Formats: sequence, structure tokens, C-alpha cells
Amino acid sequence: MTTANAPATARFREVTDANGRVYRVGETDRDIMGRPRWTMVLLPWIAMMGISICEYAFGAAEETLHDAHGWSSTNIFWLLSVWVFFQAAVAFPVGQWRESEKLSARSAMLLGALGAFLGFLALSHAPNVFWAYLGFGFFGGTGAGFVYATSVNMVGKWYPERKGGKTGFVNGGFAYGAVPFVFLFTSYMDTDNYTVVLDWVGVYALLVVGISGLFFKDPPKNWWPAHVDPLQKHTDARTARALQKNPPAVRQYTPAEARRTPVLYLMWFCLLCTAGVNIFGIAFQVPFGDDMGFAGGIVATAMSLKAIVNGTGRGVIGWISDLYGRRQTLTFVCVVLGMAQFGVLWSGSIGNMPLFLFFSMISGFGGGAIFPLFAAMTADFFGENHNATNYGMVYSSKLVSGLLGSGMGAVVVAAWDYEGAFVLAGAIGLFSAGLSFFLRQPGREGPRKVAPNPQPISRDMEAETLTEPASEPAVGLAKPVHREVRRA
Repeated sequence: MTTANAPATARFREVTDANGRVYRVGETDRDIMGRPRWTMVLLPWIAMMGISICEYAFGAAEETLHDAHGWSSTNIFWLLSVWVFFQAAVAFPVGQWRESEKLSARSAMLLGALGAFLGFLALSHAPNVFWAYLGFGFFGGTGAGFVYATSVNMVGKWYPERKGGKTGFVNGGFAYGAVPFVFLFTSYMDTDNYTVVLDWVGVYALLVVGISGLFFKDPPKNWWPAHVDPLQKHTDARTARALQKNPPAVRQYTPAEARRTPVLYLMWFCLLCTAGVNIFGIAFQVPFGDDMGFAGGIVATAMSLKAIVNGTGRGVIGWISDLYGRRQTLTFVCVVLGMAQFGVLWSGSIGNMPLFLFFSMISGFGGGAIFPLFAAMTADFFGENHNATNYGMVYSSKLVSGLLGSGMGAVVVAAWDYEGAFVLAGAIGLFSAGLSFFLRQPGREGPRKVAPNPQPISRDMEAETLTEPASEPAVGLAKPVHREVRRA
């Protein structure tokens, strides 16, 4: 695997569609980085699996941490909330740093690997809960945020024409990568060996994320795959349907421009609600199963199945959204997520283990699918050039949802018991489904009316007028770059 720069003779041209959006076409993935673009799906997927332990296996370690350090259950639940807060908080600044070229994708990944390592060291060696908040909550959460923001947004940049399924696949690693560690923390780790186990888990995260991150590379701004004409009808059925159901953004919105669109704030609030329900399930499914009398192995199996379905569901739902549309798929997912909370409560209350496992998986499916949908939808709505920053603004809702889902979830459980908490979570999921109906791509509110030209020109003159060479050749290219304006 190589990270070679684009050859000096690589040529590209920029074409503009009827909306004024610019596409940079002509360069292949191998021209830019010396290897096929599918590597920028595989490597982010591996890195996401490396940091998935922090969130999706954390609940399985709760009992050991409680016994080993003497921390209360409330302390531990708030520890996860602090981690989620900083994991979401860094998405926006990391996006800005990357897009302003102050921080390369490779550097972001290496910083993330170091943060994850320090987080696990803090869990194993912290003398009190404050140092755990600082080490795991701040450093671990920040490191995971660097990895998450860089990995998820990388895919949309390299696959702008069909990003749903691949974004979901990469996002899925953030869940099912934790499955072996759920069993490790539940069945093997105890107060005698927890320091060794957590230290080695930290080393694992450091190596997996760090080595993958060494090969990360962004494509140029406005890049579009050379084999896909952005202005013509596509012969490939999958690409044609994906672009029909999820048309590219009408233009590349800067963060300032995106903030002036109402849909950005609606997306933020919808993700706040759904992510809060998801985090609530991650934090409280294991303790709820314990209280309902299920054996520890059953609870671990339920959590593992939840993580597996959570992760695989992200890839499947991303593929489905390419076929049927991002907004329509999001509505379906929100309904599933909400109804699953009632199912988990009901099956646990009657002590039905198979149903408990089933509804846990359904809850995991719904909770995981929301993230790749919002990641892909942000690029669909606002373009790929500033997607790291724009999605960072949408994803920042997890700052609040982490506190509501885990920290405030503990408060609600203490006040209303599990019944009231799960009913509230289910209602919020269904409310999110209603919100999703109002999500619309900015700039496509309706067809534009164009008045006929009172003094039409001939086709030959029009073609000559619309195609002209750029005034200067692009830096670093041996041959001049042509800017072409074509009508869709």
C-alpha cells in the first residue's frame, strides 16, 4: 500500500451543472493516491472497529469497575456521558482544521489513537473517579472523536456518487468491533486482572487505529470519479438510482451558509432525540437485564447481538437509503427504534429471554442506523467539500444526547424506574419519526422557472461561449486544466 502523490501529468477539468455546482473530473483514485479508492473504505472501517470498544463495550465493564475502584453506578454512567460529550464535541473543530489544511487526516488519526490509549490507561490506573473523567472521559472521548469524524467523512469524499451503503459499512465498525470485548469484560475481566486487561485493550486500540491512520488521504476539493459523468444520465443502474433518490447538493455550502438553512437545525434536533435513545439503550440494557433476573451470559449475549445488529444494520440501511431515499429510510428507522424500546421493556418485564434478545437486536438496529443516514444526508444536502465541518455541526447534538441518554437516563431510572424510562425513550423515538418528514434538501424546494431568451444564439455559438480554458494552469500539473460549463 502506498501513499504516493498524484503523477505530475494527471489532468482534470472542472464542469459546472445548471445549479452552478462545480465537479472536478478526469483524475482517477490511483492518480491521486496511488491505490484504489476502496482502500479508503477498508481502512476507516478498521479504525472505527478499533475505537468501538470505548462506547459499545463500556456497559459490560461497569460491574468490574464498580468493584475494583469503588465508584458508584451513577459515577460510571456519568463517565460514559463525559466520554460521549467530548467524542461529539471535537467533530466540528476537527472538521474545520482538516478543511483549512491545518490538520491532515493522518495526523488526526494518530492523535485519536493516542487519546484512546490514554483513556484505557485511566480506567485501569485512575486513583479516583476524577482522573477517570479526565483520562477516559476527556482524552479517550476526544481521541475517539478525532477518529470518528475523520473516518466517516472520508468515505463521502471518495464516493460522492453512491455514499450511503459505504458510509454505513464504515460506521458499522463503530458498533460490532466491540463484540469480542463485551464477552471479555463480562466473562473474563475481574478485580484481579482488570489492570492487565484494560492496558492491553489500550495497546490494541493504539495499534489498530494508528496503523490504519497512516494511510489516510483526502481527495481534492470538488473531486468526482472519472468514470461517472456528473451531468449525463448514467448507464449503471445502481448509480443512476442512487443519484435519482438522493440527488447531489445543489452547491457546496460553506458552514456559514449551512447555518443559515433551517434544515440544519432540524437535523440537529432529530439526531439529538434518536442518539439519546440509542445511548440510553447502550447504558441501561445490561443493568436492566440483570435486574430482570437474566443470567450474566444471557445479558452479555444480548449486548453482543445488539452491537452486531447495530453495526451490520448501519451498512444495510445505508444501502437501502441509496435505493429508496435517505429521508424515507430515516423515518422507517425512527419508528423501529421507538417501538423497540417498548419491546425491550415488555420482554424483560415478563422474563421472556428469547423476546428480550430479539428486541435488543431490533433496538440496536435502529440505534445504529441513524448515524450513517445523517452523515450521508449532510453531504447530500450541503455537499462534500465542507462535509467534515457541516456534519460536525449536526453531530454536535450528541453532546446533549450523551448527557440525556446516559447521565439523565440514570436520573429518570432512579425516579420512574425502568418502566418509565423505557416508555419515555420509546415515545422520543416515535416523535423523531414525525420530525423526519420535514427534512428537505435546501435549494430544491421546487423547479425553477426560467424565462425564454428573447435573443437566442445558435448552438455553435452557445457551445463556443460555454467552453473556455481556464486563465492559468493548475499548480503542479504539467498540462493546462480546462474549465468547462455544461448544462444538464
